[in-house]
Amino acid sequence: MNRRFFLFLPFLILVVTLGFIQEDEPLKKILSQIEKYREDYPQEKVHLHMDKPYYAIGDNIWFKAYVVNAEMNGLSALSKILYVDLINDKDSVKQSLKLPLTVGLAWGDFTLSDSLKEGNYRIRAYTTWMRNFGEEYFFDKTFTVGNSIANTVLTNVNYTFTKTGNSEKVLAEVQYTDMDGNPLANKEVNYSVNLDFRNIAKGKGITDSKGNITITFVNNQPFILKSGKILTSIRLDEKTAVSKSFPVKSTSNQATVQFFPESGELVTGIRSRVGFKAVGSDGLGMKVSGYITDKGNNKLAQFESEHAGMGHFRLHPLLNEEYKAHVKFEDGSEKTYPLPRALPRGYVLNVGNNDLENLSVTITTSEDVQSDAKFTLVAQTNGYVHFVGKNKLNGQSFTAKIPKNRFPTGILQLTVFSPANQPVAERLVFINHSDFLNINLTTSKTDFDKREKIKLMLDVKDAKAKGTIGSFSIAVIDETKVPFKESAETTIISNLLLSSDLKGFIEEPNYYFTDINEAKVRQLDILLLTQGWRRFEWKNILSNSYPNLVYQPETNMEISGRVKALSGKPVIGGKVTLFSSSGDVFLLDTLTDVNGEFKFQNLTFSDSTKFIVQARNEKDRKNVEIELDRIPAQLVTKNKNEAMLEVNVNRSILPYLQNSKNQFEEMRRYGLVGKSIMLAEVKVVEKKALVKNSSNLNGAGNADAVIKSEDLQNCAFITQCIQSRVAGIIVNNGIVYSVRSMNSSFRGPVPMQIVIDGMMVEPEFISSINPNDVESIEVLKSGANTAIYGMRGGGGVLVINTKRGETNKDYRTYAPGIISYNPKGFYKGREFYSPDYADPKINTKMADLRTTIYWNPNIVSDSAGKASVEFFNGDGPGRYKAIIEGIDINGKVGRQVYRYSVK
Repeated sequence: MNRRFFLFLPFLILVVTLGFIQEDEPLKKILSQIEKYREDYPQEKVHLHMDKPYYAIGDNIWFKAYVVNAEMNGLSALSKILYVDLINDKDSVKQSLKLPLTVGLAWGDFTLSDSLKEGNYRIRAYTTWMRNFGEEYFFDKTFTVGNSIANTVLTNVNYTFTKTGNSEKVLAEVQYTDMDGNPLANKEVNYSVNLDFRNIAKGKGITDSKGNITITFVNNQPFILKSGKILTSIRLDEKTAVSKSFPVKSTSNQATVQFFPESGELVTGIRSRVGFKAVGSDGLGMKVSGYITDKGNNKLAQFESEHAGMGHFRLHPLLNEEYKAHVKFEDGSEKTYPLPRALPRGYVLNVGNNDLENLSVTITTSEDVQSDAKFTLVAQTNGYVHFVGKNKLNGQSFTAKIPKNRFPTGILQLTVFSPANQPVAERLVFINHSDFLNINLTTSKTDFDKREKIKLMLDVKDAKAKGTIGSFSIAVIDETKVPFKESAETTIISNLLLSSDLKGFIEEPNYYFTDINEAKVRQLDILLLTQGWRRFEWKNILSNSYPNLVYQPETNMEISGRVKALSGKPVIGGKVTLFSSSGDVFLLDTLTDVNGEFKFQNLTFSDSTKFIVQARNEKDRKNVEIELDRIPAQLVTKNKNEAMLEVNVNRSILPYLQNSKNQFEEMRRYGLVGKSIMLAEVKVVEKKALVKNSSNLNGAGNADAVIKSEDLQNCAFITQCIQSRVAGIIVNNGIVYSVRSMNSSFRGPVPMQIVIDGMMVEPEFISSINPNDVESIEVLKSGANTAIYGMRGGGGVLVINTKRGETNKDYRTYAPGIISYNPKGFYKGREFYSPDYADPKINTKMADLRTTIYWNPNIVSDSAGKASVEFFNGDGPGRYKAIIEGIDINGKVGRQVYRYSVK
């Protein structure tokens, strides 16, 4: 532990050596436990820079991922693999990507296909190592996806709430209009109400002359059922019905007000600061005011909320007193809340963060302490101890100033330890040195023409005004069509330095980093006064209650497992062969160790690659079982950002959707998209496939003969049933031949190719397959059916579809000694298309209505901090916005927004 600490005296700062720590064994133990935690459980953070704040069906989501260690001291990450999930409002993963990380960086994209529905979606990003510490620290962003392609109905819903006893009654006033705002009058509406995935009500009604309908339901279990959605279907005519759904964030309008004494507890006789937070039923902060009274109804303090329903007041609690907060809400209603009871004895830590240079720290206690007893103050960030102070109390209190330049930018955790070395008071503060990257974006002018070429120049300086090498991503959007306030953005600064270190929902975290002033510094301090959860908890460290490391950091892709004899004993020295059946080409082999285990490491393969794993025992016999190691999929828990759900999805982004619809119509007009996508609102009854789970390249059931599972019930061997039920098939020594191919080759008889759930295997394996595991067999003999298989289909093809060949299985066992394996491989991000209007081949007649004008996830500044990009404007007039985010080689982050006009 080669570092220096501070020993502080009242209003003085004194730098000392570690001598007092070396002599203090309990303190040494505490510090060693911190260091052990940091070294054994290093933390990672993830940020995704997305090109837009909201989207429409048919759009692409472009993003760049930044993965850093918790100390943010460079371009590095423990993990080399990142997972990114697209999750719908039913908490179902719709798409998932696996991305390789290079120095903690990766980029990718999602396509919002027309099979998705409008609504609220989430993007979640994490590494396998991060799963050890809880989903609370994953990157998780909620955003809106509207429907501009096939949408013909706009809705608007407003809720009112009443309460009778324990039951909560909700009235939802829903208005239906067409896209031009005309009411859909006298239309039948069917609805159902789901709360926490339970159906609690259903019914139907008719819209009035203004397109309105009232939906009423009662929640009789408000302690169990908290939120959900209303599902509706409005019938436009005899053939057309349109489905619309609306989130129900709460079934009550009851606000909650919580109180948070500074450093944890109120203590009798010690004046303390108390933070409070008022949250509405929608999960967002609400404006309140009020006053504090004692048992005699004497007014002791007044308060008023600032940002997001948060504020603070000061209170000097007395012995045997009880205090109440009288809260007044914006609607004029009032409610009384009891304050936390004061402890008879304890410690209070008060921290002042208004001074630009120093933290003001006051420690006060009502405990009976000996005159020579010493307390300890420890200040650390993510397990890195930056300050340790040990001193006697001067009377019952102690005050000191600590220079902020000893701490990095970010959340600082201050903890007071009693003379018995027990943590007794704690406080979080945010240190802001404004040492972010200074990113300067410039163009040759500020006003441009439509489709004019732009060169955007990048100049990056660190806090010392020196150029720096870094990696950046830039999105240029038509802000006229995509308006969004900067304080509501999820930025690399607010996410990596604030949100990623705290549990729970934070309303508009970037508010505290936009146009910073004295008020926002104070409001950020109040946030940390009320946001109690953080990564580092002393009670776990001091009790040696460390996280259970279920997952190790992924540094490469590997396929591993074990081989057992049918008796269950491990096969030692058995040969294991790995080869690919589709996608990237692989052919590898290895031997099992003394435990029967094998491992293929340092693999790199795409998401389309499928494998066959084949094993033999030491005597080269195939009667063995293969078990593969698999990491279970990450579960989807309830959205922690549920307060950000948009109730009126399409109406909230209507200008954007109208432009998207015009863009789609323009592309369809020039044949760039098909018309089939317009069937999104038509109810289609799916026709059942002739063959379930078919892997027939000709299509399910397109075969010369099909043998179903019921035809195999009395067969001891598959070959027995094939020969007896299909004409023109011969079985010789367990190998199947087509009569047609017996004499068609100078090489002699050609066996039929065996395809099991899409995997081509050797002909002799058919004898090892259990007939009870087979769903169907498609026999391909004619040239018309075998041509698609090329040379491998020369002797005919048997397509075997197993009952276990479901799409949610990533590996399947067909017979002893062989399995197929379809692991998730790396996704290769697509390249953003940016038209080059200088190219005469470009179609200049089609209107360019893009909202994302340019996206580049891989901009690297040189040692002087310089870089540049070039692109062409679209046809939309108005204000364009360039947003750039990134990180340099020293781990410093930055963000800049640049605007210019297009005429």
